[in-house]
Parts: sequence; C-alpha cells; structure tokens
Amino acid sequence: MHNAREELLASLRALNLGAMAAAVEDTALRAAKEGLTHEAFLLELARIERAAKTARRIERLLRQSELLPDKAFRTLNLDRFDPATRMQIERLRSGGFLKDAINVVAVGRPGAGKSHLASALGHALVEQGYPVLFTPTGALVQRLLAAKRDLPLPQELAKLDRFECLILDDIGYIQHDRDEMEVLFTLLAERYERKSIVITTNLVFSEWERIFKDPMTTLAAIDRVVHHSVVLDLMGVESYRAKAAGAKPTASAAVAA
Repeated sequence: MHNAREELLASLRALNLGAMAAAVEDTALRAAKEGLTHEAFLLELARIERAAKTARRIERLLRQSELLPDKAFRTLNLDRFDPATRMQIERLRSGGFLKDAINVVAVGRPGAGKSHLASALGHALVEQGYPVLFTPTGALVQRLLAAKRDLPLPQELAKLDRFECLILDDIGYIQHDRDEMEVLFTLLAERYERKSIVITTNLVFSEWERIFKDPMTTLAAIDRVVHHSVVLDLMGVESYRAKAAGAKPTASAAVAA
C-alpha cells in the first residue's frame, strides 16, 4: 500500500499535477468517510487541480499585465459616473467586447478617473483569463521606436499581439513628432478589427490632430479606433483630485477653527 501511494504521488507530480498530488491523501480520507464513488473522488481531485492551474495562470497574467495594483473595481467609486456610463462599464466588465475586437475610448479631463477605470477593466479581464497589457502610451511608443531603429518592429508588434487587450494610457501625452506618430498609427492599424485596444485621453477626437499632425492620418487613426468601439464620455466628471483638494481646509481656516 505504501509503495502504491508513493508511486501514485510520483506519477501525479511527473504529470505536472502537483495540486492533485498535494490533495490526494486528504481527499481519499474524505472519500472513504463520505462513501464517495471512484468517479466522485477523481472529479474532486480534478476540480482541485483545475482551480490551482487557473489561479497560477491568473497570477502569471497579472504579473505580465503591468496593471496598477491598487486600481481595481474594488477601489473605484462608480457613483462618480452617470447611469449610462455605469451601464456601459458593467457590460464591458464581462469581457465580451474582446471577441469582436471592439475598442474602448475613455475621454475625460485630468482627474476624471480614466486611468483607474481602464486599469480596473484590465484587472477584471485578467481575472477571466485574458492576457492584458497596461502601458503609458508614451512608454509604448518609445519601445516601438527602439524596435523600429533596430529593425525588429514586426517582431515587437507580434509580441504585443499576444495580448487580447492593450490598454494605452494617456494617448495625448506623447511627444508628437513624426516618427512617434508613425509607429503609433502602425500599432492601431495592425490591431484594427483583430484585437481590442482601450485608450484613455483628455483630448476629444477633434483635437487628435495634435497627436497625428497630418489631417488625413488623424482621420484614418480615428476611423480605425472608433469604427468598432465603445466611447466612455467622462468630460462631465469632476476631477477627484480637485474635489479632494477643495475638501481640505486651508491652513488659515484650520487655525481659525
């Protein structure tokens, strides 16, 4: 019996079923106590292994995502958004938009919560097993420029293609020279109708010529982003930073109090 148990544990580990190996003895005792069938015993072990593999995958995806760790839905006050926007957000949280390569554009003034919302959406997608990358747009553009100089730009784009959702934070804050505009446009065109992009920006679409300079390029970029998209209009959302600052008493007021 002892040899059989050791052989079973060794076999499970050799098959990379470590969670089953760790749980098999306790589960066998419970199966005997509760009179479980062999099928029910194996099903319980399979569920344990599957849950462990899912948890490890999510942990790996989270590390790769570069998402803001404290910017999830649990820390986001959804009451700051109007009912229509909250309804849009709830639909997006399911991740269904990824299947149709739909983009999401969050437009709002600084402090409206765009980055927090985009990061929270990314966390929700990772929890469902989707590969996500969160990155400041400027940093990603510099990464693409470096790849273009070294001539492996297609390989760099292929690496980004592994992510079902690419979150470009603050698209309005890149330097806007021609090389940056070109690699950004290349990225948008490469993912068009294939993979989703989430964009945060403080620039309404009529101001995107600041990014792409040329009117025709601007129009083409907007067309690729907006053609299949959900636009979250946060322009009416008050800056939480400004609100927090206004709520704090001034030094003179504190003294007077």
